[in-house]
Amino acid sequence: MEAVVDATDLEKAYGETVALSGASLSVGGGEVFALIGPNGAGKTTLVRTLTGTVEPDGGTARVLGASPSTVDRDRLGVLPQSFSPPDRLSARELLAYYAGLYDDPRDPDDVLADVGLVDTGDTWYENLSGGQQRRVCVGSALVNDPDLLFLDEPTTGIDPAGRRTVWRLIEDLADAGTTVVLTTHDMAEAERLADRVGLLADGSLIAQGPPDRLVRDHGGSSRLTVETAADPDAFDTLEYPVERPGRGRTRNPDSAVVVRDIDPAAIGTVVDYLETHAIEYTQLSWAEPDLEDVYLELADTTERARTDRLEGGGTGDGVADESDLAQAGETA
Repeated sequence: MEAVVDATDLEKAYGETVALSGASLSVGGGEVFALIGPNGAGKTTLVRTLTGTVEPDGGTARVLGASPSTVDRDRLGVLPQSFSPPDRLSARELLAYYAGLYDDPRDPDDVLADVGLVDTGDTWYENLSGGQQRRVCVGSALVNDPDLLFLDEPTTGIDPAGRRTVWRLIEDLADAGTTVVLTTHDMAEAERLADRVGLLADGSLIAQGPPDRLVRDHGGSSRLTVETAADPDAFDTLEYPVERPGRGRTRNPDSAVVVRDIDPAAIGTVVDYLETHAIEYTQLSWAEPDLEDVYLELADTTERARTDRLEGGGTGDGVADESDLAQAGETA
């Protein structure tokens, strides 16, 4: 069965800035594929290349069996990261306008219901909240009932309740057979929605796979965070590895010491250690690795590889070479 999205070694540069450097991915029918990565990694350029609004400098892409520039637009839905429809049209009027661009569109009122805006359909776009505006924009990408949907950071600025409405909508679309490619900085969003996640760094996909597999392979170990003002040297004789303040990829403030490779049953051992060594602490918190840990680990590894290469007299083009990427994570 032919992939709905199939891209191989896509390259794109804007002057001396490399946006894509050999990006490859394949997305199957009904699959939700999430692209994550730091700002400037090339996510938006990749989406624009796959939707035919940017011509790549190299590589190949097929979307719904055609080149991105010739694909049937009635089968494609696209929500760009930046989208500014006319302010003085109501939400319903905006959806009706975009529906009018297609031969067989959906009823705008049905789309309003999908994005949770039935009660605000007559409100001018400029008078909607930022989150409501974004949901109207999501709706505009659905009026043609697309087979393939590209969403570039779809829930930016949406409150938690509205975000869950959009999440349920995406899940329902995928269950009905729609293929979804989305970019996001929200790791919880990617972990909940995506069948597979791709981490884009320096213009290349350095790791791809189901979220749970990426967490297992790259997320690291469980951790116990000890909020304390004590000198980290006080933990030198603890039997578990300790991450010191300001070192490693901890997401905790400098007042925290992170104990690694520990399961919940062993927390009592650490508590006994704290009491025996008279170490005062304000809080203990235990956590398993998640997709954010994968993001931090692989992004940090890629950044270190780039720094080492530049310090070693590399090309200085800001793109990691294949050996660097192989160290950063598997591609699948």
